[in-house]
Amino acid sequence: MSSLQKTTATVLTVLLGLTLYGLWRNQDPPPPPAPPVATPNGAAPVIDQTTLATAQRLARRVTFPEELPLAQAAVQTADHELDLAFSGALRAIEAHPPVLSPEALAIQARLDEAQKRLTADVATLDTLAQKMGQAAEADKADLQDQLDLIGSQVELDKDQIEDANNDLLAAGGNVHQRIQKAQEEHAAAERNLAPTEALAPAGALVANLHGMVAQVRQWLTLRGKRRELQQARSAVSASVEKLTAQRAQLVDDFQSTQKRLAQLGANGPAHAPALSAPKGAAAAAMPGAIPADGAADTPLALTRRLAVDQARLMLRDQRISARNKLAGIYGSWDGVIATQERQLTRGILTGAAIVIGALILLLFADRWLNRLLGGARIDRRQLATLRGVIGVALQLVGVLLILFVLIGMPGQFATMLGIAGAGLTVALKDFIVAFIGWFVLMGRNGIRIGDWVEINGVSGEVVELGMFHTVLLETGNWTDAGHPTGRHVTFTNSFAIEGHYFNFSTSGQWLWDELTLVVPFGHDPHAIADAIQKQVVEETKDSTRQAEQEWQRASHGERGTALSAQPGISVRPASGGVEIAVRYVTRASERYALRARLYQSAVRLLAESGSK
Repeated sequence: MSSLQKTTATVLTVLLGLTLYGLWRNQDPPPPPAPPVATPNGAAPVIDQTTLATAQRLARRVTFPEELPLAQAAVQTADHELDLAFSGALRAIEAHPPVLSPEALAIQARLDEAQKRLTADVATLDTLAQKMGQAAEADKADLQDQLDLIGSQVELDKDQIEDANNDLLAAGGNVHQRIQKAQEEHAAAERNLAPTEALAPAGALVANLHGMVAQVRQWLTLRGKRRELQQARSAVSASVEKLTAQRAQLVDDFQSTQKRLAQLGANGPAHAPALSAPKGAAAAAMPGAIPADGAADTPLALTRRLAVDQARLMLRDQRISARNKLAGIYGSWDGVIATQERQLTRGILTGAAIVIGALILLLFADRWLNRLLGGARIDRRQLATLRGVIGVALQLVGVLLILFVLIGMPGQFATMLGIAGAGLTVALKDFIVAFIGWFVLMGRNGIRIGDWVEINGVSGEVVELGMFHTVLLETGNWTDAGHPTGRHVTFTNSFAIEGHYFNFSTSGQWLWDELTLVVPFGHDPHAIADAIQKQVVEETKDSTRQAEQEWQRASHGERGTALSAQPGISVRPASGGVEIAVRYVTRASERYALRARLYQSAVRLLAESGSK
């Protein structure tokens, strides 16, 4: 590894560490516990709303349909337990009303005074209303003024009572009313729950997940949910222990009250109904309250306290039972998540096995390909090209397979495939047309390897005819020596459809060749021309006959068609003598040998003519 690579790896590692630290620092804090409703004397009836909040938060993270019944049961159980907690808090206030502070006592006195004034003003208002109905017309105006005045006073009394109530709440009084208000708010929130916030699976089944990446993310989500369920279950179990300890204290208080009642000689049943509330400033904080401990130790007060304590014991037992049920629901819910987690783990391991197997197969396929192509008897450059093409194809297939395993089939795969196909059609138009042109070239009027053709002004012999390309060995003009230039010219097969080509070969590869000879002055050109023509006819008689037959078959023997392969000669003046040109038909493969023989014969004729 070079120094640059080491530096890059170090920088990336540091950045990754900083990113992970940032993620850890930016975790969501745990929700704060709901504040308990406390009384001023410190005997706070704790109303634990975190249990319901936790159940609702977990229910909003439902992922699988199997979780839905458990989530609903958890929310319902937690809600029922909270209702029991509110009732228990009210019973606790009835059994042990709080001792008001001097400030609260002053506010309570002001509240009592305002209530008395309101009662008196309302009575006066009713009396004036009765008089108004019986009074004469002359007295009604004065009575109406009094009614308006007393009505305004009633409204003022109501405002004073409301202001006193608020001050009493702020000073720690009216705990009973505070608990009732919290209970009403909770009930209103439950009634106003929007339909969109109802419990419903937020995810999909494991079978609908796409790819290992989604499965890993889902697995991490399930792991986090399991931790939250276990924490919630532990919290509920701890609260059960706390409620059990409080129940034991309630039993002790209940037994103590029974003993005190027995000492006073009272035999009232513990389940006696609640009686009317005693009067007094300490009991004015709630209707029907029992006086504080030591304020009244009468048989009636003790009997009412026994009834309230027994109700509290029953509510505490119900709360313990509800929380035990909630802990069991969390345990079952954790089991469902554990099952789904195991399924996801199997899916992730299966995907990993496929990826590893694909990599191993690619490795062995590459080695097998090298061994297979190593024994092939083809050109070294073609062997390297073929090995590179097949290697890239195998790597592409492996990469696609691994991608499909990692990210899965993309959504709307058919639509994406259609769009990709349309884009590839436009981008690969030339290759598609070339592929179709290959079928044209393979037809009856096409070309074959070894044919002498002309494509786009380039003449040569066909040395390769592939699905997309045609390769020519370039030669000169057909009328000259026609020696190869040594250059390979490649054309896409689209010329067979979009352009045109000339094929100078039939099945016998016949072509016209020309012999040119200049006869200097002093020689008989006609004699030499006749001798050369006879020589050409003699040399090409078999070729002429076969060429005429093949051309006749190629033209389907149409009537009136005259195809002649007989040699032709022309004699024309030229600088320094007379030029004789003879055209004849020959095979492409015999072209150079025949021309050499004819030139030798022409030179010999010239020599013989010069010696005469």
